[in-house]
Amino acid sequence: MNKTDKTEQLFIRDVQYYKFCAYGFLKNLKFFEPFLLLFFLEKGITFLQIGTLYASREALINVFEIPSGIVADSIGRRKVMALSLLSYILSFIIFFFSQSYLLLLGAMFFFAIGEAFRTGTHKAMIFTYLKENSMLDLKALYYGHTRSWSQIGSAISALIAAALVFYSGSYAPIFLFTIIPYVADFFLILSYPKSFDEYTSHKEKTIPQIFKEVFKGLIVSFKNITLLKGIGNQAVYSGYYKAVKDYIQPIIKSVALSLPFFIKADQSKRTAFTTGVIYFVIYFLTSFASKYSHQLSNRFSSPEKALNSYLFIGVFFGAVSALFYYAHLPLIAVVFFLMIYMIENLRKPIGIAYVTSLMDEVALASLLSVESQAETGFAVVFSLLIGILTTIFSLPIALFSVSIILLVLSLFLRLKEVK
Repeated sequence: MNKTDKTEQLFIRDVQYYKFCAYGFLKNLKFFEPFLLLFFLEKGITFLQIGTLYASREALINVFEIPSGIVADSIGRRKVMALSLLSYILSFIIFFFSQSYLLLLGAMFFFAIGEAFRTGTHKAMIFTYLKENSMLDLKALYYGHTRSWSQIGSAISALIAAALVFYSGSYAPIFLFTIIPYVADFFLILSYPKSFDEYTSHKEKTIPQIFKEVFKGLIVSFKNITLLKGIGNQAVYSGYYKAVKDYIQPIIKSVALSLPFFIKADQSKRTAFTTGVIYFVIYFLTSFASKYSHQLSNRFSSPEKALNSYLFIGVFFGAVSALFYYAHLPLIAVVFFLMIYMIENLRKPIGIAYVTSLMDEVALASLLSVESQAETGFAVVFSLLIGILTTIFSLPIALFSVSIILLVLSLFLRLKEVK
């Protein structure tokens, strides 16, 4: 029996494990996601405006990220998660009715609030559960398994979304359908154990005392240079991924119009079918990447080497995809673009496990929010650059330029192996 088999035997799959998986599955039933950028273009929004919409969303997430972690650690993570899901639902309603750039900006505002109060909070719940059950040493494996269900949700979501767009002929209705799984997730979160709301050390303390304790944990952790560099290394690629991932949609549209299928169907139906199939394949593969991230990382001599290697490989594939798109070979460009998604899901479980191993437990949700904030900070910069460069030059040149910038930046964020 090998090491992986032994580790799997120690893996407890109780009711809470399946709740974590169900949460990720439902959360990723974002039927609008494969068509969001195309939805913006359908509304007559320019690439520069799209860049500012994405950048605004990420900037707003940045604003709310740190206080969200402190609030979650102080007044209860389940309540904060429930509120974040309600904010998501409100954003979906606004997206459906939006007919202008300002309304889309408003929808992004509420989406950002939901995202900010969700990200680090749910990860902190998972790691609290692992600590309570003496499974912290399995955090990369456990997080990878639960994350794989998120990717399965995305895969199924892509097919359902494609069917909805194919038969309705419009992108707007998919926002209303997305409300259904988010309502289910709302009630699922409320069923989580109350012990996830606070630490034992927080009991019998006033809210000001709790805030003081969390801030103290933050200050202690920020003095750890290794932690700060680890957060930067983990966050820079995830920020890049967030900024570029939706730009696969116009590439897929080019593929759809070049394939000898559904010639008599209108452009929107051909795009819907092709987008659904390609996104299903992408998320089906990324679910395996998340699930087996832990096993693949064991092939490297250390988590630091795994993170450094995956960062370089992911950015390299991004640059190559842009070159093929520039050469009017969209199908090959999509194949290489797919690898950006794969690398993100290979890196994420390793990166989160690595940085949490360096974090102060009391301020865990706050520090995980710092990590998410770093991601969104990079995403803001990359999103604006893509919008500006696409307007001045073209989308392929913008994607290639951002990839090269990240390649240079990664040299300063390389992690040193601990012997």
